[in-house]
Amino acid sequence: MPPSNKKPLVFVTRRLPDHIQARMMELFDTRLNESDTPLSQGELIAAVRSADVFVPTVTDIVNHEVIAAAGEQLKLIASFGTGVDHVDLAAATERGIIVTNTPGVLTEDTADMAMALILAAPRRLTEGDRLVHGGSWQGWAPTSMLGQRIWGKRLGIIGMGRIGQAVARRAFGFGLSIHYHNRKRVHEEIEEELDATWWESLDQMLAHMDLITIHCPSTPATFHLLSARRLKLIRPTSYIVNTSRGHAIDEAALATLLEQGNIAGAGLDVYENEPAINPKLLTLDNVVLLPHMSSATLEGRLDMGEKVLINIQTWADGHMPPDRVIESQI
Repeated sequence: MPPSNKKPLVFVTRRLPDHIQARMMELFDTRLNESDTPLSQGELIAAVRSADVFVPTVTDIVNHEVIAAAGEQLKLIASFGTGVDHVDLAAATERGIIVTNTPGVLTEDTADMAMALILAAPRRLTEGDRLVHGGSWQGWAPTSMLGQRIWGKRLGIIGMGRIGQAVARRAFGFGLSIHYHNRKRVHEEIEEELDATWWESLDQMLAHMDLITIHCPSTPATFHLLSARRLKLIRPTSYIVNTSRGHAIDEAALATLLEQGNIAGAGLDVYENEPAINPKLLTLDNVVLLPHMSSATLEGRLDMGEKVLINIQTWADGHMPPDRVIESQI
């Protein structure tokens, strides 16, 4: 930590909610990115050379090169976000730099958006919106804009952590049959509460679901977890939703299967190479595409910012921050 008579120099890579920035400037010697444009690797390196505390977001790639260039005074990377796959934790640990995140505050917001996509894709909500806004709607007709019923369908949840369970609770209320695949089976009480069925085999679950939603953490093991081979196991009448990480799905393979009608539709909020999106997806009517906005609520962003402030202040006071990330936990 810095000397007790000196405020730590904190560098923030993107614009945060006004209240959070104001508090940060009151508490610390803060440098802000007023332009709110993503920083280049060179700009990230320049920032870590002078900062005591570095506050990146999930889109800032804090890799080995950036951490290796950090000054000796950098002791805390207080990331604004839950995921930490953008930070080289091993390199940070080697340099004695603590890494923190903002866990738990986005669970309900992300679950809300996943449920919205679970409803939107089968019921063709965005297609209907485009029809009306485009001036092409000619009025109600018995066979117009037919979608798929949600009630009674089977939902397969990949990853039954906090967000997966929150989605399951919402989906249960919509009459969906809850199924899940997880590295470890959840507690019996949770299964009973949600009437949830565990599938040890992801392949087998995929082949039997009407809807699939992804909520797994970002690790090397989850890269292309839904590979081209696994995507082909999904039935032509089924839908897939992703509010987790784009690279959990082989996006090119998914686009091809959607185009061919081998998967009925998809609702996507994240992408493999975002902000770039596979051009094929942009041409398809059976895909709902959102701009990585599952966590985008004012309340959520404020809660995230408060956690960042607490992590920095706790460190500055000479204590271990409450949201320290340890590599073995990821």
